[in-house]
Amino acid sequence: MTMLSTCTVSGDEEECEVDEHMEMADAGKVAIQKEDLQKYHNRDTWFQLQHVDADSEVQGKVHLELRLSEVITDTGVVCHKLATRVLECQGLPIVNGQCDPYATVTLAGPSRSEAKKTKVKKKTNNPHFDEVFYFEVTRPSSYNKKSHFDIEDVDEVDKMEIRVDLWNASNLKFGDEFLGELRLPLKFLRQSSSYEAWYFLQPRDNGNKSLKPDDLGSLRLNVVYTEDHVFSSDYYSPLRDVLLKSADVEPVSASAAHILGEVCREKQEAAIPLVRLFLHYGRIVPFISAIANAEVKRTQDPNTIFRGNSLTSKCIDETMKLAGMHYLQVTLKPIIDEICQVHKPCEIDPVKLKDGENLENNRENLRQYVDRIFTVITKSGVSCPTVMCDIFFSLRESAAKRFQGDLDVRYTAVSSFIFLRFFAPAILSPNLFQLTPHHPDPQTSRTLTLISKTIQTLGSLSKSKSANFKESYMATFYDYFNEQKYADAVKNFLDLISSSGRRDHKSIEQPILLKEGFMIKRAQGRKRFGMKNFKKRWFRLTNHEFTYQKSKGDHPLCSIPIENILAVERLEEESFKMKNMFQVIQPERRVLYIQANNCVEAKDWIDILTKVSQCNKKRLTVYHPSAYLNGHWLCCKATADNTPGCTPCTGGLPANIQLDIDGDRETERIYSLFNLYMPKLEKMQEACGSKSVYDGPEEEEYSTFIIDDPKETYKTLKLIIEGVGTLEQEHAQYKRDKFKKTKYGSQEHPIGDKSFQTYIRQQSEISAHSI
Repeated sequence: MTMLSTCTVSGDEEECEVDEHMEMADAGKVAIQKEDLQKYHNRDTWFQLQHVDADSEVQGKVHLELRLSEVITDTGVVCHKLATRVLECQGLPIVNGQCDPYATVTLAGPSRSEAKKTKVKKKTNNPHFDEVFYFEVTRPSSYNKKSHFDIEDVDEVDKMEIRVDLWNASNLKFGDEFLGELRLPLKFLRQSSSYEAWYFLQPRDNGNKSLKPDDLGSLRLNVVYTEDHVFSSDYYSPLRDVLLKSADVEPVSASAAHILGEVCREKQEAAIPLVRLFLHYGRIVPFISAIANAEVKRTQDPNTIFRGNSLTSKCIDETMKLAGMHYLQVTLKPIIDEICQVHKPCEIDPVKLKDGENLENNRENLRQYVDRIFTVITKSGVSCPTVMCDIFFSLRESAAKRFQGDLDVRYTAVSSFIFLRFFAPAILSPNLFQLTPHHPDPQTSRTLTLISKTIQTLGSLSKSKSANFKESYMATFYDYFNEQKYADAVKNFLDLISSSGRRDHKSIEQPILLKEGFMIKRAQGRKRFGMKNFKKRWFRLTNHEFTYQKSKGDHPLCSIPIENILAVERLEEESFKMKNMFQVIQPERRVLYIQANNCVEAKDWIDILTKVSQCNKKRLTVYHPSAYLNGHWLCCKATADNTPGCTPCTGGLPANIQLDIDGDRETERIYSLFNLYMPKLEKMQEACGSKSVYDGPEEEEYSTFIIDDPKETYKTLKLIIEGVGTLEQEHAQYKRDKFKKTKYGSQEHPIGDKSFQTYIRQQSEISAHSI
C-alpha cells in the first residue's frame, strides 16, 4: 500500500501547496498541525496570524544511533562513554535556493557543554553523514559491577542531554541558517545501552517569549486536504470496472460515474477524480459525450446550454485544465509575459484615468492587445489537443440534434467552454493556469480583466454584444470589433476545433469546410511522368474528406477520405525542382504530391491536414522526404518502391500531452467519496424503490436525485455499495496489521510524529472496545 497526501490552501485568489504550515511573507503566518488539517477540510475558516520566527520554521527528519558504553581503563577504573552516530537526514528545507547542510552534536549538562561538528554536504537536502562522535559522560571511578554509575554520576546523567542541530552553511554575512534541532535526555539510555531511531526535527526554544497573537490580524483560508492509502491495482478491479463502463450504461444517469456526481456535495468534488481516471484509461471522450448528450436532452432553451455547474461542465473544465495546459502555454504565454513586463497603460474607464494618461492612447493600447490575443487564439486551432477537439465535436453534434432550428447553437455549445471557461479565465488569472509565477500587480491585473471581458464577448457570438456590457465605456470600446471578420474568425476557429476525422454515420451535421483554394498537383499513379503531369486544381478540405476538382463548384475528380490520410509531410525541393511542395501519403504507398502558392500556404495546409488526420489508427511513423524517380528513392537511394520510409514523421502538433496520472489513486479517491456519502447512496436506493413501486408524485426527499431508470440505477447502486464495502474491509484489515507491525521511530513514523501518536491512541481504543 502507498500513502499519498495533498493539501491545497487558498486565500483570496492565491493557491499553494502546504506540508505542515503556510508562511505569509514577513507580516505573519498561519500554522496548522498536520493532524488537524482534516478538521478544516473544504470549508472557509478564519485563522489568527502568528509572528514569523526563523527558528520555528523547520522541516525534515534525522536518523541517529546512540550507544552508552562502559570502558575499563588500563588502571582498572571504569568510565562511561556515549557514541552518537549521525547517519542521515531527509527532507531538509531549501534556503534561498540552496541547501549545504551540516550537523552539530552537543553533550550538555548543568556544568558542561561539549560540541562537535560533521562535514558540510554540498547541494543536497537529503544528506548522508554517517559520522560518529564520542563523549565522556562520567568521570572515572572505582569499578563496581552492581551499578553503571556512582551516586554523584546518576544525578549528573539524569540532567544531561544530547542535542543535534542542523544548519545550512551560508556565505551570507548573517551567518549559517538554522534548519532544526533535536534534544534527547540521556536518562532514557539508562534502560537500554543502545538506541537507534528516526526523529522529526523540532523548532528551537525561543526562551518562552510571549508574543501577543492579536496584533497581526487574521486570515480566512479554505483548506482542502486529502490523504489516500492506495492498494495495488487488483484490489480496485470491481469498483473500477463499474466506473469505466459508465459511458455504455443506458441511460447514463444510471451509471456509477453519474451517481457519484449526484451524491457528492459539490460536482467539482466528483469531477476531479473521474476525469483523471477516464483520461488514464482513454475513456474520457465517450463518458463526457454520454453525460453531455443527456444534459442537452434535458435543456429546454438553447441560450442556457451548458451554463449551469453540472457534472458535464465540471468534467469538461477539469479535462481542459489537464489536457490543455501546454496548449495555453504555446498560445497565450508569450503575450501575457509581454503585458506583465511592459506595463502599457490600458485603462479606458474615464473615472479611473491617472494623471497624465490619455484616454485615446489607452484605448489604442488595449485594442492592440485584444487584437493580438484574439488572433493567436483563432489561429491556434491546429494546436488544440485531440481530446478537447473530440469532446467539442460531440458537444456540437448533441446541440445541433437537439435544437435543429437554431443554426448558432453548434457554435455557442463549444464557445461556452473554449472561450468562457478556458481562454478568458486564463487571461484573467494567468497565475492559476501556470502562465505566470505570481498574481499580477494591480495595473496589469486591470489590463488583463479588460482583455478577458472583450475576448469572452468576441467568442460568445452574441447577436447584441454591446448589451453584454454593464459599463458604457466597455460598450464604446467594443465598437472597434463590430466587424464581420471577427465573427467569421471565431466560427472558423470553432469549426476547426470541433471537427473530427472520426466519421459518425448518425451525424446530421453537414461536413465542415476547413480550407479550400487552388494548388498544383502531380498525378498519383505509379508511372513516372514529367512536368506535363502537373495540373492546377481546386482543393477542398472538410472534416470528412480531402478532394480536388478542375474549378470551384465542379464535381470532384478525386476524393480522399480523412481516415485514408496516413501522413502529411513536406517534400524536398530536389524531387521536382519546385518549392513549397508537400505530400499526402495514403494506403498502398499511394502519394499525392502538391505545390502550394507560397511557404505560408504550404504550412497552413500541412498543419490542418495533419490536425484532422492525427487520430487515424494506421498513421505512419516513417516516410520518404523525397520522391521515387528513375527507379529509386532520391532520399535514401533504395530501389524498391515499397521500401519503408527512411525518416521519422514529424507529426509536429502537441495534440496529445502525456499526463502523469495514477489510476489506482483516483479509484481510491472515488471509493473515499462513495464511502463518505454512503447515507446518500442508501437514500438513493430508497428513491429507486419508491419510484419503482409508486407511480405517483415524487416524494420531496428524493427529488434531488436524477433517476431516469429506477431498476438500472438500483442495480448499479448495489454494485457500488458492494465494491465500497469490500474495500472498506480491506482498509480495516490493513490498519489492524499496520498497528501490529509498525515501529514508532522508524523512517516512516519518526519520533515526534503527532499524527501517528494520535493514530496509535485511536487504534488502542478500538482494540480495547472490541475486546
